[in-house]
This record gives sequence, structure tokens and C-alpha cells, in this order.
Amino acid sequence: MALSDPGGILASPFTIINCQGDMADVAAITDIISQQQVKKIIVGLPRSMDGSLGKQAEKVKIFTRKLCSHTEVPVEFRDERLTTVSAKRLVRDANTRKAKSKVRYDAIAAALILQGYLDEKH
Repeated sequence: MALSDPGGILASPFTIINCQGDMADVAAITDIISQQQVKKIIVGLPRSMDGSLGKQAEKVKIFTRKLCSHTEVPVEFRDERLTTVSAKRLVRDANTRKAKSKVRYDAIAAALILQGYLDEKH
């Protein structure tokens, strides 16, 4: 998960939610939405390289519908193709200590997805 600054300019990795079942995950996300005063949710949609929606994208859509039933915050989907590859490259190119240890790329990929959205809106 990633969050932006209050001005909606810069996205940063925030946390990783370890899947514990849909309802527990929805509760964790809605808690963060409330605590961080989130005004919009951007959901990465895993499209196939040809742009089609596969099984994983359908799972994301089903989960997002469950999330939407527990929050009034608007939700928008964003193509997430190659964001994990980009996150790995970004960490490798930064050549930091974290690049040498085990890194969870999910939050970095989430920040890349959110940053792409923010860049398009500004």
C-alpha cells in the first residue's frame, strides 16, 4: 500500500498488508483509510501484457467490490503491468542496503502505481 502527501504530488510506500482473508484485509484497509484520511483509492489492476483481464484481475475486482461495500471513498483502477519489475529495478539501481536484503516490492510497486496516477492528474 502507498499513500500520497496531502497535496497529491508525491507517492510513498506505506505498508504491506499480509493477506489474512478478505474481511480481515478489508478491515485493515478501511482502518488505514480512516486513520490517514484517504480521499481516493487507486487499485492496481493486473492486466495481461495484451491488455486483457485474466483470473488475477477478476480476483482484484471481486475484492475491490467487497472493499467498496465498506467505504464511501471513491475507487479508481489503474493498470499495474510491469510495476513489480520497475520496483525491483528501482531498488537495484538505488544500490542501498535494502537492495541487498530481502525487500518486499509490493509497497514500492504500489507507490509507482499511485505516482503514475498523481502525475496524470497534475
